[in-house]
This record gives sequence, C-alpha cells and structure tokens, in this order.
Amino acid sequence: MLLTLIAGFVAISIGTPNALEPDDRMLFSFDEDDAGRSWRTVNDGVMGGRSSGRFRVTDGKLLFSGVLSLANNGGFASVRSYSVSPKLRQGDTLQFRVRGDGRKYSFNLYTPDRRTAFSYRADFKTKRNEWIEVSIPLDRFQATSFGRPVSNRPLRPDQVSGIGILLGDKSPGEFEIEVDWIKAIRAEDE
Repeated sequence: MLLTLIAGFVAISIGTPNALEPDDRMLFSFDEDDAGRSWRTVNDGVMGGRSSGRFRVTDGKLLFSGVLSLANNGGFASVRSYSVSPKLRQGDTLQFRVRGDGRKYSFNLYTPDRRTAFSYRADFKTKRNEWIEVSIPLDRFQATSFGRPVSNRPLRPDQVSGIGILLGDKSPGEFEIEVDWIKAIRAEDE
C-alpha cells in the first residue's frame, strides 16, 4: 500500500513537463531597484555608426531612447539582456507590454552562435504614446545576420541565452520605447 502511494506521488510530481508549471512565466519585470543590471545597450557605433541609444529603469519600466542615425553606414540602436536562461520550448509565445512612439521595432533572441551580428528577429509596430501588449510565437522569429535573413537556421528555443529590442527602421531621428514586462507563455501540452 505504502509503495503504491509513493509510486502514485512520484507519477503526479513528475507528470508531463508542464504539469506543475503555470501557463506563463515572467522573464523580466522592472520593479526591483537593480533591474537595469541585467541589460546593456549595443548601438551601431560598434561598426562606426553614429546612433545613440541609452536606457534607464524608472518607475518600474525600462525606458530605451535615443537618436537613430544613418551616418557612416549606421542605422541601429538596441537594448539587450545579458546572458539569461528563459527555458523556452517549441510552441511557446513571447508576450510583452510596451509603450512606443509609433515606430517599428524588432524583438531579438540571441543564442550562443559564434556568427557576428547574429540573432533571431520578429518585428512589431508600436502605437504612439499607447500601452499595447504584443504576442509573438517563437516560430515567427527569423534568423538574421547584420539584419539580413539567413536561411536554414531554425530557432532552437532551448538555446536562447539573451533577448532584446532593436530599432533599425532606416528612419533617422529620435526614438523612445518603454517596456513594462516580458513573459513567456508556455505552449499547451498536446
């Protein structure tokens, strides 16, 4: 009897991989005093460009702003997390709440790939001065190198080690986007 109870408990505890996980997991919220320590900016200055982008965490939000410049073959500004392990799986969806300036941004996923300027990207459009929630299934992310699509490089969600937001819409001028939170919505069991 005791052995049957223990075996039943183990089966319930182990269950399917999602059995005890909630449908969504908060990857980043910016309520903590040190929330900005997990983030950094990477702008086109690494290639000689002149764009400026900076971020700060204030009032529980990450504020990313600056000026996009096309001078010196530039044209991008980004903010990205340092190494993280979001434990993503096939079928998951990333969801985030942002308030932007009406421009089109890219949500980027980074893997430990040794290729320069490599990421997986999905574009999203903001609404000027309006909070919106954006949901992007992982299967919508496209492999890119230097902003150009790369074929035959499917995303392996378990390899994602960083996330970020990039502006590279070829429209010079000021920009500003606020991020409230970023979640991973777990795929439903089949």
